Amino acid sequence: MEAITSEPGRNRVRSERPLPLAKVLLVDDHALFAQGLAGLMQQEALAASVTTVRSVESAADLLAHQDDFELVLLDIALQGETGLALLPRLASYREAPPVVIISSSEDENTVRAARAAGASGFLAKSAGRSALVSMVRAVIRGDGYFPGGLVPLPPDLPLTPRQMDVLLLLAQGFPNKRICQSLSLTEHTVKTHLKAIFTQLGVHNRTECVSLARARGWL
Repeated sequence: MEAITSEPGRNRVRSERPLPLAKVLLVDDHALFAQGLAGLMQQEALAASVTTVRSVESAADLLAHQDDFELVLLDIALQGETGLALLPRLASYREAPPVVIISSSEDENTVRAARAAGASGFLAKSAGRSALVSMVRAVIRGDGYFPGGLVPLPPDLPLTPRQMDVLLLLAQGFPNKRICQSLSLTEHTVKTHLKAIFTQLGVHNRTECVSLARARGWL
């Protein structure tokens, strides 16, 4: 689908800070929310131009042909697919912009999955203006933005931190290849981690693994 680009008026006075960003890409398939967020980015002088697309495919195609986007805001649930699927595809780009996940789901596991996939930040759709401004400023400084931090995993969890990263991406529907790309691991290493996770749970396939991990409170 063709991208929708929104341009603000040109009479806004620029501040000395490195804002507004020249170009921001917003990936969201809810038109009203996308229009509202794009407008808010411009009202708060966070972006001079916001381009909106509705799918991972459209976003990947746009980023492959335009390398001047300075930030990507990515909904985690897009037309039946996970927005996180975009992150592994950016690994092959020479200078991929930072990606911040925006989501109506604020649970700890969604935040962990976003972080494990390589996102630079996470912003709940229920957040207000001040949180939006804080997020953009933090991310462009390179600090990242994960409000409230992450609740530590249970100390008796029989998985290593890296195995947990693999499990979180598995639960998001990532195939092995994309888990490899997201975590910068070889396919052999990912398979080794999956085997260890399956052994801990006593399961034989991915569906059983995710279901039992949820039942045990690991996800």
